[in-house]
This record gives sequence, C-alpha cells and structure tokens, in this order.
Amino acid sequence: MQPETGLRHLPTTPVARPEAIVSGDTWRITVLTDALVRIEHAPDGRFEDRASAFALHRDLPVPDLTVDDTGTHVEITTARLRLTYDKGPLTTSGLSVEALGGHTAYQSVWRPDQPRWDRDGNSAGLVRLPGTARTLDTADGAVDLDDGVVSHTGVIALDDSTTLLFTDDGWVAPRPEGARDLYVFAHGHDYRGAVRDLFRVSGPTPLLPRFALGSWWSRYYPYTADGYRELMERFAAEGIPFSVSVIDMDWHVVDVPARFGSGWTGYTWNRDLFPDPAAFVAWLHEHGLRVTLNVHPADGVRAFEDAYPAMAAALGRSTDDEAPIQFDVTDRAFLEAYLDVLHRGLERDGVDFWWLDWQSGPHSRVAGIDPLWMLNHVHFLDNADRREGRERRPLTFSRHAGPGSHRYPVGFSGDSAITWASLDFQPYFTASASNIGYGWWSHDIGGHMHGVKDDELATRWVQLGVLSPIMRLHSGNNPFTHKEPWAFGPQAQRVQTAFLRLRHRLVPYLHTMNHRAAQGAPLVEPMYWEYPEAPEAYRVPNQFRFGTSLLVAPVTQPADGRLGRGAVRTWLPDDTWVDVLTGMVYDGGREIVLWRDLTSIPVLARPGAIVPLDGAHVPVNGTEAPSELEVLVVAGADGAFDLLEDDGSVPGPGGPTDVPTLVTPLRWSQSSGTFTVEPVATRGDAAAARASAPGSRTWTVLLPAVDLGWGGTASAT
Repeated sequence: MQPETGLRHLPTTPVARPEAIVSGDTWRITVLTDALVRIEHAPDGRFEDRASAFALHRDLPVPDLTVDDTGTHVEITTARLRLTYDKGPLTTSGLSVEALGGHTAYQSVWRPDQPRWDRDGNSAGLVRLPGTARTLDTADGAVDLDDGVVSHTGVIALDDSTTLLFTDDGWVAPRPEGARDLYVFAHGHDYRGAVRDLFRVSGPTPLLPRFALGSWWSRYYPYTADGYRELMERFAAEGIPFSVSVIDMDWHVVDVPARFGSGWTGYTWNRDLFPDPAAFVAWLHEHGLRVTLNVHPADGVRAFEDAYPAMAAALGRSTDDEAPIQFDVTDRAFLEAYLDVLHRGLERDGVDFWWLDWQSGPHSRVAGIDPLWMLNHVHFLDNADRREGRERRPLTFSRHAGPGSHRYPVGFSGDSAITWASLDFQPYFTASASNIGYGWWSHDIGGHMHGVKDDELATRWVQLGVLSPIMRLHSGNNPFTHKEPWAFGPQAQRVQTAFLRLRHRLVPYLHTMNHRAAQGAPLVEPMYWEYPEAPEAYRVPNQFRFGTSLLVAPVTQPADGRLGRGAVRTWLPDDTWVDVLTGMVYDGGREIVLWRDLTSIPVLARPGAIVPLDGAHVPVNGTEAPSELEVLVVAGADGAFDLLEDDGSVPGPGGPTDVPTLVTPLRWSQSSGTFTVEPVATRGDAAAARASAPGSRTWTVLLPAVDLGWGGTASAT
C-alpha cells in the first residue's frame, strides 16, 4: 500500500530495443510494430527516451524488418509498411511511409506536412475518419474533431512533438524545442489493429468499476440533503435504478465575500444545504449509490475555505494576510497538498471519485503542460483506495485532454445544448472517439442548457444514452430542464422509465464488454471498423456496433408529423437481422429507412448473438452481479458468449486480464436448439473470483422472433 501523501506514478517502459532502431546523426527511426513506426528528427542530435503523455511503452517485441541503406536514403520494410527517407529534415519529398497490402500506392502513402486531402472526402471516395474533441461546451450540433490513428487512406501520423515528458521520478517536464517526434500508423483498413497498437504504446484503457456502468443522476441544482434523499426515494418508488449520484457545484459554498472573487471554486461543504455531509453520503451508499462531487479548481484555495489553514501549513505559507493559494499544476508541492489536504478530507466523508470541471484552457506556467491533462492524470492515479490496506479500481470524470486520455476514464463531454442538432451529433461523436481509443464518453443526456422542453427529444436522448458508453442524465439549473421521467407526459415517462431499467439490466453484458475494452476493443465502434471495404459503412455515421452482439441505429430526428414515427437511415450488412426490442426481422445486404414510434429505436442482432441481462425487470440501485439472469439468444446460427464477472480489484502487473475473474461460458446450438450454461472457470484467485457472483443462479432464455409454442423461454438453476 502506498502512503497517504505523494503523487503516484504510471509504470512505463519507454526505451525501445536496440534492434528496433535505425538512426543517424540527426534522425532516428524506431519500428514499434509491423505497422507502427516512430520517426524523430533532432537538429542537435539529442533524441528522447523518456516517456511522454502519449507514449509510455516503446520496449515492444521487434517485428521482422529489413533495412536497405544506399548512403543517401534508407528504406525500412516490414510485412505491413515501407518507409523511405533521405536522412534530412522531415519533408514531403524526403520521407514517405506506405501501407502494404490492399491499397494502391497513391492512396496509401503518407508524407509529412502534406495537405490532408482526404479530410472532407474527394473524388476517390475517401472520407476523413476523425478522433474526438476536448469538449462539446457551447456546441449546438457538430464541432471540429481532432485526428485519430485510423485513416481511409491507410496511413496517418500522430504528432507527439510538443507533449509533456515524464521524468525518472514520475514528475513531468516540458519538451525541448526544435525536435520532431511522429508516430506513423500504417495499418491500411485494419482500424482495430491501429487502435490496439495505440494501446500497446500508450497503455490500455483501464477496467472501469462495475458501478460506472449503471445510470448516473446529475443535475446542476442547489439540492438540500433532505430534498436529495426524497428525490432518490421517489426514483426507487418509480422503479428507476441508479448507481452513481453526481452532486454538482452547489455542494460547496458558492456565495462568497466579493473580495475573494467568484464562488465557482470551492472545497467547503455548504452546511445550510448539507448539515451532516458524512451522514448524507453514507445514506447514498446504503441505498446503492456511489458519489462524485463537482470541482472547478482554477481559483485555487482562498481564505474562506475550511481547508485554507491546513493547505497553507502544508505549503509553509502564512495565513495572516489571507492571500489566496494559487492553483498551479506545475508546482509539485501544491499538487501533493491539493490531493492530500483538499480532497482527502472530503473523501473521508465518503466521496468516491471526482468530477473535474476544468474550463480554463490548456495553458500553465510551463509551456506544454496542460492543466486538464495533469488533473486527469493525478486524480485518476490518486483515486485508488489507500484505506484498509486495499486498493480499489480508480475512476475520474473529466474532459478529454489529447492522445493518451483513454487511460483516465470517464470522459465528460461538456455542457451540451438541448436541441435536436446536439442529439444528432452525439452518436457520431461517440463512435469516432474510438478512432483515438477513447471509449468511455459520458454525455449530458437530455442536454444541459438552452433549448425548450420537448418530450420527444428528451425520450430519444434517453434511448441513445442507455445504449451509450456511460449513461448520465443531466440538466442545468433551470425550472424547465428537469430530467426526471415524471416531468414529461405519460407516454414519454413510460418509455424513459423502461429504458432506464433496461440500462441496469444490460450491466452483465456491459461489464463483459468492459473487460473487452481493457484489452483493446472499445464498447462503441463505427460500422467501418467491422466492414472497412464496404462503402455503405462510411455512409451511416450515426450507426454503431455496441459490443460484440448488438448494432444500434438511434433515432435523432423529430418524428414525421403525419406518421407519428421517427426515421433513421440504416445499413444492414449481409445476414439476417433481428430487432431485439421489437422482434422485427430484416434481410441484410441493403440500406433501409427504419421507422419507430416513441417506444423504441432499432437495436439489431444477427443470428447467434447472445446478450446476458439482469433477470430483474425492475432493477434496484447498484450494479451487483445478479442471482437471476435472462439471456437473449438470436436463433439461426450457433452462438457463444463468455460472461465475465470480477472482484472489482485493481488488475495486477499482467494487465487488464490479471484480476480475479469468473468466466461463465454461454452456448447456443442451432442444430439441436439447445442453450447451455457450461461449468464456470476462474482466472486468478479462484476464491475471490467466485465471490464476485452468487453461488447459484436462475437462468431464463429468450428467443426473439421465434415462436416455439412454449413462449420462447426456458428456466434452469
């Protein structure tokens, strides 16, 4: 167990193996995988072997490669790329990287600083496949997205020339100026392979705590402790489960003396609203909820804060003049006190993790050190539990801070506008983020601000949220932006309630996908990941794969006024497709407009798909492994699914798979019409793994769109 004080470090292996390196006086090329190369150019001949904010691991197995040095040029070839370089400054004429296999030389060649001619599409039919953005704050619809590590052309570069570096003791330092440091991904249309290589170099997406996969309740509103408890009791009475309580900024004192500035930053409980904070948080825990508090740290620590004297003492400062303690992520002593004084005391009140609401730009006192990145980094590592001799799985909640941010889930996408344009952009935004490995976005479901009250819009947004990485209802401090289902009309209330229950029923499936995500495959994938050579896959930007079994086409436009139904243009790949929510069956191999009334959106699965669900049709708060499971099986082909459950501990040195895990194989035989729950297996500590699930279970099998005469269900213990 680490001590209470001090900043935690990430494990890094930044020095590449000598046999992977080809170099000259001012240049160095490192072959990291057979489709990924690092290219450095340093006029002073000093190359960088420290880990960066993006690149933690360069000590990777060396692929087969050949090097042909003609004196004026060097050519490096692997099974998947060819690099040609004139040994000079990195120019369009002097350096090229070509992806081999499946592409013409014209389409698959990358050169530094060349115009991104595929950015908006072109006559060759190529389209840009972006990554994500820092935030959706103030956005009403689409925003510009940064690059990912996949490209329709087959080759793309990630520029790591200016990101911060880690020092040997785990602290950070700015980059020396003048050098270039590029990572060129030459994976062709192997988009999944590109993201796996991203994780090899940058580190994996961590396993989330299981509780993060349920629904989160969030509203910017000055709740009282009694009012909040009454709200949670109302949700329970309505059969609407949650797993996370997000307490926005009014938990702390916001009305401060004018001489201290604004009340956005605060670390002192508002005891007019929460007279006994520890008892309030304990009540939420007792009712199956984890708790996160919102913090806006930009204004530092001022003299009205309860923690001001202790913070000043930790930093050796006087309190006589009430001078503010400025926020400074570049000051190691400040950051240590920031965590150990400001946050540790609130964690003793029971706070589980922090919502870092940093909106103050990417700049600090040291060039290249982004306060948002630093906050994400230190808070995530610090969130592992140091109490009771045991660590818990860490979590933080913050905006995206550039490549490598996938290591610090969960993402907060910012304050979205309550409009159809906002809703329509979010499926594309979420799926595209997987192109930079960022798989756990949490959006303001229902929108945060502006707009109008609209039952249809709110309901369609809830439906998308339930089938998103993180489901978090949210709204601003406005009497017209409630997100409680009973704030809407009767039909909208019924549909929203049903979908919120579905979210918690999906947790067994989602937690298995959580394990898969930690091994390199995000929960939400663009359609072109699975079908890279199909032009139709690029024409449905809002359609996405949701784990291994489901395909989702959310309705993001208002209903046709005459039909009372919303439409979504959908591409169905070759196969038969069953809508698991309606039982409708469709032939694939075509583009089709699907129409749905307010009760549903298209959630499709092919034959052989298996989706394990919590058997409780009205789940309660929390996300514990259920004793009753309902398994959705799409008949028509053999199917297999391994249900994964774990003890919630932090993975060991072996990575995401190094955690006590219970593996329950679920199998469907089409020829015999038999569903089998095979004997469970364990990974790691068998006793800990078995303790992660009930000792016995009841199983129910559902076969949508199949009339077996006995209702399509069977039960077994």
